[in-house]
Amino acid sequence: MKNISKLLRFAAAVALLPVMLVQQSFAWGADGHMLINRLAAAALPADVPEFLRSPAALDAMQYYGPEPDRWRSPAEPELDAAQAPEHFIDLDYADLAGPLPRQRYDYIRALAAAQAKHPDLAASLTPEKVGLQPYVTTEVYERLQSAFRDYRALVAAKKDTKPSEAEIVFLAGWLGHYVGDGSQPLHTSIQYNGWVGPNPHGYTTEHRIHSLFESQFVHANVTAADVAPLIPAKPVVLGDVFDDYMKYLRNSNSLVEQTYQLEKAGAFAGTGTPAGKAFVDEQLAAGATELRNMIYTAWEKSAVPVPAYHGN
Repeated sequence: MKNISKLLRFAAAVALLPVMLVQQSFAWGADGHMLINRLAAAALPADVPEFLRSPAALDAMQYYGPEPDRWRSPAEPELDAAQAPEHFIDLDYADLAGPLPRQRYDYIRALAAAQAKHPDLAASLTPEKVGLQPYVTTEVYERLQSAFRDYRALVAAKKDTKPSEAEIVFLAGWLGHYVGDGSQPLHTSIQYNGWVGPNPHGYTTEHRIHSLFESQFVHANVTAADVAPLIPAKPVVLGDVFDDYMKYLRNSNSLVEQTYQLEKAGAFAGTGTPAGKAFVDEQLAAGATELRNMIYTAWEKSAVPVPAYHGN
């Protein structure tokens, strides 16, 4: 009986191993994502509803930061496959589809057309390989704006707002994950985890830079107190949210080679270098700033009346 018991315990441990490995692979989510979400919420101005700035909301925002990474488990294979491309966009390939359309399905059709124009790259020009990052981000942002509009209506009607408040905190936290992904340069490029193609500067080709940069270094060396002073004091109401977010992604993308240069210089090894530390702090602050601005914009724009929906 003792041997059978040992075998059962061993089998259970083996069965859990893939889940454990998946969870460990998102350590940056447990640190960087939570930090970005909490700092963004803490930096909201006083004219945003108080419930979204409360200690309970800050705790919830922090918790929701890694939420989409929790959905990347072999225990839910369909969910994992469907939403994995929403964490990144390889702009090197996406731009082969021409100016990026504003809507998800137009983008998918544009990628299909690009496959015909670039038959040598056709296998790489699919949505699941190029990524859907700006589309999910804009869609969740619009969910948040819609929820804010419903909250305003409930307040005006003097009705219970608690369910609406819970929805808003979740949506803002969910949005924060993708905005945080967008501040990580390697989430915007085919050079996401080891340099591919011509490599005249001898950048690393090992599949470790991604985890080293966003996970190990952040966990060991970054605190909220390091990042908070880098967030501008005043929020900005964004104009065209999709266009602004694409500028944000392209700014991150412009830093891909710098990320490799820093890694080559040992900037992310152990305690790293001052340049490496400053780079990571700045990118986390960029994520928190963009998220704070998007939440604030959703609140401000939710006050704009929209035509009543009458169905199709």
